[in-house]
Formats: sequence, structure tokens, C-alpha cells
Amino acid sequence: MGFKTPDFPPVDPATFGQQPRMERLRQLTLHWVDYGFGTPKIVHTIYIAKLVVLHGLLGAFLAWITSDIGSLGDIATWWREPIFYQKLVLWTVFLEALGIAGAWGILCGHFKPQTGAFKYWLKPGTIRLNPFKWVPGTNGDSRTAFDVFLYAGILITAVLCVVLPGAHNGELADTFARYGWSTHGTLISPVLLIIMMAFLVVAGLRDKTLFLAARGEQYVPVMFFSVVFGTMDMIVALKLLIVLVWVGAAISKIGYHFSNVVSPMFSNAPIVVSRRFKRKMYRSFPEDLRPSHLTSFFAHIGGSMLECGGALVLLFSTNRTVTIIAIIAMLTFHLVIIGMFALASPNEWNLLFGFTTATLFWNFPAEKGFGIGDMSSWWVTVLVIGGLLFFPILGNLVPDKVSFLPSMRQYAGNWASAQWAFAPGAEAKIDEFIVKDSPQQLKQLEATYPTAVAEIVLDQTLAWRSMHSQGRALFSLTMRHLGDKWESYSIREAEFANNAVIGWNFGDGHLHREDLVAAIQKRCNFEPGEFVVAWIESQAIFSKVQKYRIIDAALGVVERGSYKVKDAVNAQPWLPNGPIPINVEWTRS
Repeated sequence: MGFKTPDFPPVDPATFGQQPRMERLRQLTLHWVDYGFGTPKIVHTIYIAKLVVLHGLLGAFLAWITSDIGSLGDIATWWREPIFYQKLVLWTVFLEALGIAGAWGILCGHFKPQTGAFKYWLKPGTIRLNPFKWVPGTNGDSRTAFDVFLYAGILITAVLCVVLPGAHNGELADTFARYGWSTHGTLISPVLLIIMMAFLVVAGLRDKTLFLAARGEQYVPVMFFSVVFGTMDMIVALKLLIVLVWVGAAISKIGYHFSNVVSPMFSNAPIVVSRRFKRKMYRSFPEDLRPSHLTSFFAHIGGSMLECGGALVLLFSTNRTVTIIAIIAMLTFHLVIIGMFALASPNEWNLLFGFTTATLFWNFPAEKGFGIGDMSSWWVTVLVIGGLLFFPILGNLVPDKVSFLPSMRQYAGNWASAQWAFAPGAEAKIDEFIVKDSPQQLKQLEATYPTAVAEIVLDQTLAWRSMHSQGRALFSLTMRHLGDKWESYSIREAEFANNAVIGWNFGDGHLHREDLVAAIQKRCNFEPGEFVVAWIESQAIFSKVQKYRIIDAALGVVERGSYKVKDAVNAQPWLPNGPIPINVEWTRS
């Protein structure tokens, strides 16, 4: 792989598309083992530069220079100031909502242009997805001038929170004085934070994509705690927030799915250069691409146990040395994730969490009165923990009710996901009739590559999905439903295709289920069979199956059923033994 040259699969583009689809998939999954997406190193360099410049330098500089918290060289003083942390959070919200943070660029299916998000959300007529149809004033699926106003309000208020001086907080000054710490005693104005939360909530009720894109499920609690709590309760509540994010994510990785995430992620990581090591992440390359025991060790010992154990040590430790070791472990954890450059690449989130780890647990240790038992009353502690656990618990029990993001299943592999299948010529209707900023990925790629090459790149995203547990089920469903017509259809990875329709996705299959399909159909008027979606819900925590739906854009849901997770996990990505067993529970007559 060169600095500017991608590592393209060793196939002949002119004849590759003539082979059977599952044979093509087999070749591409084998290539993925050694090279991942084959992304040129210049792309990774751009991601790192974006992270360092926009977040690490510009964000930190703005937070420091606008907060009056001491000289730049006096790190011990300004690093402890809560307003510096608050402003970094709001700056991250701004970058995420703008669409130039986690869900940006080639690794998230934005090929040309590499930015979606704000280009869609500032444009009336684009598709919006209201999460609760019963909420008054949220009906419809088309963005209005009011929606544009709400989105602009999110961006403007986030910037104001960062650049305006803080408001004096006497309680903060008194708390720091008791410890002999110097402080200017300011926090972001509660009025600004209330306005920010109002914009996020109202915009999210009209379009759930906006709330999720701003990572509201994690950053709104930061704003809420900053408004309603005094210094001691605020600091401990912020600790509980980050710990429960870690623990929730770690628990969600227990099961069959996560190992199937780790092996293709290692294959795609530029920091892993040994092809021999990459192949050891699979049971027996090239015959068996299920995760190896080594992969399971990295996933569950180096991943889940470290994430959960390190979080609990940080929360309860009263020993300075133990706390430092745990801080270093969690910092390493987040830096490794950044270095993996996983698809969607949530680098800004990981950088902020690394900083949060250090600033909260180093500056405000439990042994100095910032422990879970030091909140003003036990009921405050219970309410904070209960509030933070509500959506993770609900989302794992009934995953169809809650996005995988507030369910704290980031990169756990247990996601709702889908495949889109278009009859010959039907895919062109998406670009012809839907208001959006970017064409579908095929057209984006065709601006640089011949059509045959562009199709292979899109097939690589299907190969990536097939290496995860749901991918084998998705191919089984589309293969089974389309029958003899299957080879003639264009099959697309829905998470990527969805990006070009609504401007953003971060792995949430709830953003491309029936409501989006209905919005697309309203504009495109597909004939029955022209646009078919195989859609899978996440696995509930006590279930052994995953539920699926087949959606025909013209007809609605035409089939429901389930499949055993074990069957999907035990299959090879290219399904050499045919589709996995499917339990059909209902079919439209």
C-alpha cells in the first residue's frame, strides 16, 4: 500500500462482475483479511490531522483563551478548571453536529464529497425522521425552514458556549478554596446550556438523526449536570456518566457478536502491519474466517474486561498509584481505538474520553472527597445512576425501542443493520427524486473511477458486513427472498447507502428501517420488487435469536421472522453451504 495509492483487490474489473456474487464476496473477504478496506495512508493522515488541528489544537485553544483560567504554562491550574472540560465537550458537540467528526469521510461512506451532515440539514426539503409520531408538531418527513432554524441554533449555541466568557459561580469558588486550589470560579452560563439542551431536544423530536449526530445521549447529561448540580455533585455525576458509558459498552460486548467485529477491525487497522498476525485473527485462513481464539482474547480480555474493570477501579479507587495505573490503562484503550481507524472512526469521541479520564479522575480523586459516596445525598446518587442506566437497560431488553447509541452498544457488533436491493435501473430513482446534497455512493465513486471499479469498492463494504454476524443473515435473507433474480439486483450496504440519503449514519440501523423506506417511496414511487430491504434488529440481551423484516418499498413489510444467532456466527461470510436457517413467522399474502 502506498501513501496515496489504495490497496485494490487483485481482480480484473472487466470480468469480476460476471462471476457469481458469493464467489466475488469470498475473494473480497480474503483480501480484507490482509488489507482491510485498502485505504491509502494519506486518508489516515488526513483523519489524524483533522483530529489534532480541529480538536486537539483549535478546540483546546479556544477553551483556554476564552475562559480566563491562567497562563498557558500553568497547566496544573487551567487543566483542573471544570469550564475547560465543559467547553471541550461543547466543542465536540459542535464538530459532531457539523458532521466533520466521527461520521465523516471515506471511512463512513462519504467518498466525494467527504462531508454530508450540515449540507443536508441546512437544506429544506431533505428527509427527516421523527422518532415519536405521537408528539405534536413533529409530523411529516420533509425538512422545513423551522428545522433548519433548529439545526442552526444547535451550531450557533455550541459556538457561543465555547467562545463566550464563563459566568461566575460562587459555589465552585468556595469548593476549590476548601482544597486550597486556585480558581477563577466560572462555568459556562447555565442559560446558554439550557438553550443548547432545548435546541437539541426539540430538533431531535423532529429529526432523531440530529440528536444522535450531536451524540446527545452522552453530552446532554453533561450539560444537565452542569446546570442543576453544585460542584461536588456535578464532578461525581460526570464520573458516573463516563463510567456507565464504559461499563454499558463492555457488558454489551459479552456474547457472540463482538469477536466478529474485532477480527475485521484488526485487518483494517494501519497500526497492524503484519499480514501473518492479521491472519492469526481468523481460525484457519483462507478456509475458515470465523474469529480465532486469539481474537476472542483481544475482544473479551483486552477489550471488555479492561474497559469494565478499569472503569470500576477509577470509580472506587482511593489509592493514588492504583488510580494512575487505571488512568494509563484507559488512556491506552482509547488511543488504540483511535489507531484502529474503524469504519465511522469516532476519533473525536475517543480523544475527549481520554482527556475526560485524566481530568476527572486525576484532578478530583475519590480519596479527596470526590467519590460516589460524597454526593450531597443518597437519593441524588440513586437518581443519577437510575437516569443514566434507564436507556441502556431498556435498549438491551427491547432493542426496537431504543437506538444502539443510548443503549451503549458502541462497536459491540450487536446492531440493527440492513441490505438494500435494487432491480436493474431502479437505483437511479434515488438520485433523481430525493432532495439531498450528494449522489449515491456509486455516482460519487464514478467521479474518480470507472463504473466496474466503483462497483468493486461498494462490494468491499458488503464483504466487510459479511464478516460480521448480521452480514451472513442479511445475505441469506436477500438471497432467499429474491430467488432467481438475486444475481441481477444491485445489493448495497444500507449503512453506507443511507448516508447519501439523510447525510449521516454511525451504525444505527434504526435510521434506515420502515420510516425511511416509506419516505423514499413517497418520493420515488418504486414498483413492487424494485426496491427491497432486508432489515435485522439487534439481539435482545436474554434472547437467542434476532428478528428480521423484509420490506418492499411499494408494499411495506412483506415478511417477518427470526434466525438463531449461533447459525449466523457459525457460517462463513460467503455462505458456502447456502443461506442460514430462517424461521418465517409471517408473510404478506
